[in-house]
Amino acid sequence: MAKLWGGRFTKETNKQVDAFTASIGFDRQLAKEDIEGSLAHVQMLGECGIVSTEEAETIQNGLKTILAKIESGNVEFLTEHEDIHMNIEKMLIDEIGAVGGKLHTGRSRNDQVATDMHLYMRKKTKRLIELVEHVQYALLSQAKENIETILPGYTHLQRAQPISFAHHLMAYFWMFERDKDRLRDSLKRINWLPLGAGALAGTTFPINRKRVAELLDFDFVYPNSMDAVSDRDFVVEALSICSLMMVHMSRLSEELVTWSSQEFQFVELDDAFCTGSSIMPQKKNPDVPELLRGKTGRVFGHLVGMLTVLKGLPLAYNKDMQEDKEGIFDTVNTLEGALDLLAPILETLTVKKDNMRKAVTQDYSNATDMADYLATKGLPFRQAHEVTGKVVLYAIEHGKYLLDLTLDEFREFSSLFEEDIFDILAPENVMRARHSQGGTGPDQIKIQIQLAESKL
Repeated sequence: MAKLWGGRFTKETNKQVDAFTASIGFDRQLAKEDIEGSLAHVQMLGECGIVSTEEAETIQNGLKTILAKIESGNVEFLTEHEDIHMNIEKMLIDEIGAVGGKLHTGRSRNDQVATDMHLYMRKKTKRLIELVEHVQYALLSQAKENIETILPGYTHLQRAQPISFAHHLMAYFWMFERDKDRLRDSLKRINWLPLGAGALAGTTFPINRKRVAELLDFDFVYPNSMDAVSDRDFVVEALSICSLMMVHMSRLSEELVTWSSQEFQFVELDDAFCTGSSIMPQKKNPDVPELLRGKTGRVFGHLVGMLTVLKGLPLAYNKDMQEDKEGIFDTVNTLEGALDLLAPILETLTVKKDNMRKAVTQDYSNATDMADYLATKGLPFRQAHEVTGKVVLYAIEHGKYLLDLTLDEFREFSSLFEEDIFDILAPENVMRARHSQGGTGPDQIKIQIQLAESKL
């Protein structure tokens, strides 16, 4: 079958070359974007008199017919036509005749594919923002129900201080809020139009790139045609943002796995989001959070792969750039699936408040408040820290927790201890005492939740 570009060649392409270089196996995902860009391009060609009004209308109607066929599954994409652009152009010529060949006037596949990718990334970025917000709503809903729920807070995976479970969840809300901000900000760089840059140097036809930008709702037109066809910064940026988002999802998934373990028993995942064992009947495995955690690696890999592809490319377009698609397609699919699952996992989470409360009575995470207590009595904090450390060591050696000690035992270490030390060390009061801005105290959490609601 003759290639649409085959006039200069005397031999047919080797079939192995066809199979190796063809991208139609994956870039068929860009069919809608490709036709969307073509519709705007041919409308501009008609308005500029480069093709007649009748020809423009015929081409547009043909493209709409092809899109309807693609959406209904009534087309066959062929490897010998290499990519989505040539497949659609061949379908168009078959549909409306030779006039379909005028569609490609004033453009190249180089600026065409770049435009398709900009359109795709704009659509998917907006979708990811929506899905991130679904997760944020789920976090916010659980936080509202658990403002007074006490959880051991950790540093170095060691018990540190009692905190509100809501406070812990809201930390992830703000991580995802930054992800959302990064996605929104990236739209400023996605919304640049490459179409009209040609292969690399522009075109001799009197096209109107600003008109195409207007039709496709782009904010800017690339001012340099070489940059327009070779820029994949916006793909790298998307992969980078998605990688960081996966880090946040992976960290949260790790906590869900840990909290739901027999050793912690702080939460229970809904049965709908767990699986069993083929050999151990008692098992309830948190497979979904584990897989969310595991899929982080493939997203990182796509980012590194894209950076590696680009790092040695001379200007302008090179066939290597075909490798930008599979990685970003897989990344977007991974993120969409992960976010779509994470929200209901959080919404259906059972919080075991009694187990959390019990945990904070069986540690020394209230020790900081003892040091603060002594400091408010006038003892320099560094000395208060030393006294508290000795009290903790004494309690450990005697198999006790701080609230198990008597007032006489406290006074063996400092005469500043009074009866009110027991109220100070109560886990609920330790949590409530953190009323500094951004702290874990309930009043501050309510302020934080109000601020979070204003972001949604």
